[in-house]
Amino acid sequence: MKIAVVGTGYVGLVTGVCLSEIGHTVTCIDIDSIKIKKMRLGISPIYEPGLSELMVKNIDEDRLFFTTEHTVGFENATVIYIAVGTPENEDGSANLSFVVQVAKDIATHATKDIVVVTKSTVPVGTNDKIKNIIIENLVNKVEVHVVSNPEFLKEGSAIHDSFKADRIIIGSDSEYAANIIEEINKPFGVPVYKTDIRSAEMIKYASNAFLATKISFINEISNICELVDANIENVAMGMGLDQRIGSQFLKAGIGYGGSCFPKDTKALIQIAGNVDYDFELLKGVVNVNNKQQSLLLNKLNDQFISLKGKKIAVLGLAFKPNTDDMREAASIVITENLIKQGAEVVCYDPIAMENAKMILNHKVQYARSSAEAIKESDAVLILTEWDEIKDIELKLFETMRYPLVIDGRNCFSLDMMKDYGIEYHSVGRPSVKVLSYVL
Repeated sequence: MKIAVVGTGYVGLVTGVCLSEIGHTVTCIDIDSIKIKKMRLGISPIYEPGLSELMVKNIDEDRLFFTTEHTVGFENATVIYIAVGTPENEDGSANLSFVVQVAKDIATHATKDIVVVTKSTVPVGTNDKIKNIIIENLVNKVEVHVVSNPEFLKEGSAIHDSFKADRIIIGSDSEYAANIIEEINKPFGVPVYKTDIRSAEMIKYASNAFLATKISFINEISNICELVDANIENVAMGMGLDQRIGSQFLKAGIGYGGSCFPKDTKALIQIAGNVDYDFELLKGVVNVNNKQQSLLLNKLNDQFISLKGKKIAVLGLAFKPNTDDMREAASIVITENLIKQGAEVVCYDPIAMENAKMILNHKVQYARSSAEAIKESDAVLILTEWDEIKDIELKLFETMRYPLVIDGRNCFSLDMMKDYGIEYHSVGRPSVKVLSYVL
């Protein structure tokens, strides 16, 4: 089929590229002309393993196109995907201004019957509003069908998630439109679940909120483990063997970040509030996550009389590995706090440093490698579990003024750190204390 995708952010670009890979002719539309020029050359504006390679392949095979013009993108398209951002308003609700604009653009430029598919994460009832906006502003007499088709991509594994998804959700009050979207996705070979449009919208929020709840829950358990000398990794393993619970999202750390969980949990709280429902559980999940980001700072301050003048190496800046996404990353809060306490902060991330430079305090310094950041530091904080960081040769910690490592992602085994004589504090596990030392 001929498909248009409006928006080339994370969701839009991955969606467009993967739809072209399974044989559709896809035109991606974005108002940023510089971005479009780069994408036409196969240069991805985001870091996502395997994405650039698929872009180049499908551009060369004349299945993937990029334009700033809606008239060009919508020409002959029978399906239009909305994949623009829905950023967070001050009250936690979703800002739908970009979605509304796309609906108006569709109304202006559509010249044939269309199926409009919403990939953007939007509050329950938004797709009905999208349809009304399009119909009220139509320039040409065309038939409009609307489908909710939420995405469930994980940054860092989005290509794999597209082709190996657990399910594809299709929500529509039009059987005709739902069948078209099912047919489009058929080559993925992924189970399809069809439902009404409002339930599909809620499925996205409910799924992300539940996963965020698992993360905050295991982090609360990890905090208790530290107080009672239990090991969170053993606890999580024992829990995860229960098929009713499952092992995923039971890894203790310094909380969730990124573009989805923080925004979607707050939006769902707001959605509940709009119908006078107090979502107490989810409010607790958000509060726990906010506190968890300060965990490493508390551990660090326990080790020092003062951080003033201390060199603190921060390894990992992105909110998770295999992405350059700095949205809601723990490194933002942590580095800002370290600077306020007078520390010299030297950071390293394999991919995200350019994005970090646009967000972090200007006093933050950047190293060219983990080794450079670690050398002669007073403490090392690990914030992101990149493979490169997990594979660090432990002898590098011997180049520190004193081997003190505070790990927010439990990258190393306790026995290894003990064998190397490294003072090591992690999350939900016993600390490795080498000797009494006043820092």
